[in-house]
Amino acid sequence: MEKTNRFDEKLERKRRIIRVAHQEEKADIVIKNAHYLDVFANEFSDADIAIAEGLIVGIGSYRGMKEIDATGKVLIPGLIDAHIHLESSLVLPDEFARAVLPHGTTCVITDPHEIANVLGTKGIDYMLEATSNLPIDVHFMLPSCVPATPHDESGAILDVAALDTYYHHPKVLGLAEMMDYVGILKGDPQVVGKIVQSQIHHKKIDGHAPDLSGDDLNAYVAAGVYSDHECFTIENAIEKLKRGQFIMIREGTAAQNLDALMGLLIPQYYSRCMFATDDKHPHELLEHGHIDSMVKRAIKAGVDPIIALKVATHHAARYFLLNNKGAIAPGYLADLVIIDSIENFHVETVLKKGKNVFDGVVLPFVKSEVSPILHTQATHSIHIAPLSQNSFMVKEAPIIGMEKGQIVTTNRGRAHSINLTQDILKIAMIERHHATGHIGVGFIQGYGLSTGAIATSIAHDAHNIIVVGTNDEDIKTAVERIDMIHGGMVIVEKGVVKGELSLPIAGLISDQPLEVVNNQLKHLHTIARQMGVNESIDPFMSLSFMSLTVIPELRITTHGIFDVHTQTCHH
Repeated sequence: MEKTNRFDEKLERKRRIIRVAHQEEKADIVIKNAHYLDVFANEFSDADIAIAEGLIVGIGSYRGMKEIDATGKVLIPGLIDAHIHLESSLVLPDEFARAVLPHGTTCVITDPHEIANVLGTKGIDYMLEATSNLPIDVHFMLPSCVPATPHDESGAILDVAALDTYYHHPKVLGLAEMMDYVGILKGDPQVVGKIVQSQIHHKKIDGHAPDLSGDDLNAYVAAGVYSDHECFTIENAIEKLKRGQFIMIREGTAAQNLDALMGLLIPQYYSRCMFATDDKHPHELLEHGHIDSMVKRAIKAGVDPIIALKVATHHAARYFLLNNKGAIAPGYLADLVIIDSIENFHVETVLKKGKNVFDGVVLPFVKSEVSPILHTQATHSIHIAPLSQNSFMVKEAPIIGMEKGQIVTTNRGRAHSINLTQDILKIAMIERHHATGHIGVGFIQGYGLSTGAIATSIAHDAHNIIVVGTNDEDIKTAVERIDMIHGGMVIVEKGVVKGELSLPIAGLISDQPLEVVNNQLKHLHTIARQMGVNESIDPFMSLSFMSLTVIPELRITTHGIFDVHTQTCHH
């Protein structure tokens, strides 16, 4: 009976859509005099846009029960972020939605591998529940590498069997960034098996292979990896594009590739491109924007506005087979953005499925609730073994060289001790999931800290505790404070906590409003700069990537400095 009722309801909705399109009934909403982007004809056109039952049903001359006069404005499809980790916004998904709606974002594709590396499948469950009732659409790609490599100590291991049931979830679109390209090239059955599994379910597989080239790239793409967001040179991006991959042009807080890849936004290449942010801290979202900021920068750089907007909307929808998103045409969801002009690109109104969700302010919506059991598990995730005065001793170790505006690193040789005149600091990674007592210690150059220590429980991708400091005492104090506040970010100087941001949800996410988190984070940034941290890096976001063992060249793990090229660890 229930199925029959649901069918009858859908049938009646469909019949009404046809009547409204045929002008036998008034539309729910009509956007009058719209100057709108036609992604199919590659032009701007003028007409009324009729909306009924959450869908665009007609383009022409229409009357509606509610009418919005868009004279002199520009109407575009809702913007889509093709790859993001919501956890990196440091706030709960409802706060993230509040941040991006004013920038015209109506859909994001998230990879919850940050929280999954801490909580396993419970982390995926947490994010599915936390995004269940938002005024933006959140689709999921399943974490492919938990842990990222066999050399990482994460809070869980997600194998083929653990992922299988999630492919039946309506929000799941495929397998997220396949970082373990080494495993693919070696034909590792566990790694390749996840690709096969996703293809059996007819889902997408995203890539993550910085600088991969030649036969290695051929093998990676042939294995079934359809996209990449780790291109930081135009040459590598074009090589991957020529091998059939879609290129996600990324502009995040830590990794910023838009300028380097702007040359893709031409008729020859743009049809294989999307925009993505990957990781965005609160201040970036509040002060600089989201996908809209990429569009504005591209247009300012001389990119054809139609190309920039299609890359920001239609292409991600097409790639992910979201067949009713990313265009203004009959049968498409009424996810629409009214901006003042192409030149200013100021978002005035956002409609989600025909409902006004932003009109100068984000309109109220019901917050998504997470089950108490999941909440309890998420807020008790820090477990470290007791530390001693000798925990961070090391006789000699390689030096990780940080690069301006990038998350790639270089090998700067070896060091025996901290040397502040040469900006050589100590860096350490402390296992925090199972209290194993494993601590990796090495050196880093390019961070710029001149006093004290800085620590965070955000350390991609296993999310152990990462710390950089000028002396062992402050390093120990900072790590112990992270433990006391159940995860977060801490700055210590001469044994005193100078600032902190609590991230009690999996050690990754705050339960506070976005503005509160942003103010606390800005305060931490101010302290970090005063203590000498290099202006060209983000004190926390850049540090958090120094443990990502799939990005060349050197990284820190719980067992020491790891060489990505040789896949060996220097203890």
